[in-house]
Amino acid sequence: MMKSKKIGVLFGGLSAEREISLKSGAAVHNALVTQGYNAVAIDVGRDLAEVLKREGIEVAFIALHGRYGEDGCVQGLLELLQIPYTGSGVLASALAMHKLYSKQAFAASGILTAPYCCYRRGESVILADLPFGLPLVAKPVQEGSSVGVSIVKEESQLAQALELAFQHDDEILIEQYIKGQEVQVGILDDKPVGAIEIVPKNEFYDFEAKYTDGMAEHIFPAQLEPVLYEKALHVGLAAHLALGCKGYSRVDLLVTSTGDCYVLEVNTLPGMTALSLLPEIAAKGAGLPFEALVSRIIESAAVSIKVN
Repeated sequence: MMKSKKIGVLFGGLSAEREISLKSGAAVHNALVTQGYNAVAIDVGRDLAEVLKREGIEVAFIALHGRYGEDGCVQGLLELLQIPYTGSGVLASALAMHKLYSKQAFAASGILTAPYCCYRRGESVILADLPFGLPLVAKPVQEGSSVGVSIVKEESQLAQALELAFQHDDEILIEQYIKGQEVQVGILDDKPVGAIEIVPKNEFYDFEAKYTDGMAEHIFPAQLEPVLYEKALHVGLAAHLALGCKGYSRVDLLVTSTGDCYVLEVNTLPGMTALSLLPEIAAKGAGLPFEALVSRIIESAAVSIKVN
């Protein structure tokens, strides 16, 4: 159906994850062109509306990451222009990007997340006032790819962690540190297709580990007992649905030795690079090579909105 449409691959953008988005977009654009789609690559700026009109874009494949692309902004613009697009809608995208509101949505659905406190710029963070002790995690409320995230093991590390988090947002989360296996669940067509385990060489699955070859070991399927593996898939799908996500996503979990599955976040526009996890899960769990995955995602955009 989509091969008769002009597709704009939206990539780059204005967020801290721009460089990763450039790689995702290039991979997606190449996969579409190779399969005979009429696709053009569009580096997203503040003139996006004008560019979409000038290029005559009929469908958008969103390969953006982070703010102004993954947070509902671009999705809202595309709906105003009545251009079908890939992935989740405005509200789900905004909720997933905002770690505080997504946690509240998870809690309302009975989904386990780490205990937390939220702070705004200018407010004092006093360890004695927290309902949990060290170690803890400090992170910006609205960033992805572990940008601005720190693990605080000693009180002397707190000030630097707060400074880093506040560099990226006016609002931050302080979470209880949960020790567990880092497991990512891939969702495609609103169904779980597999769970992969990440064993980073760094202390946690940070920006370097995510995007540097050799900095993390990927184990598929995740090393979990069969019952716990199925539980992880169930929790991943529940988190996807709790936010109202559509089509595809990647859900990040911490699975503890006692069998608890803590949801970290839902990525509504997961990476599509050579090192990205959703393509790996789709290939190993659903038998979908990268090009087939891209085709499946773009074809799903046919029903993303109703055009009058």
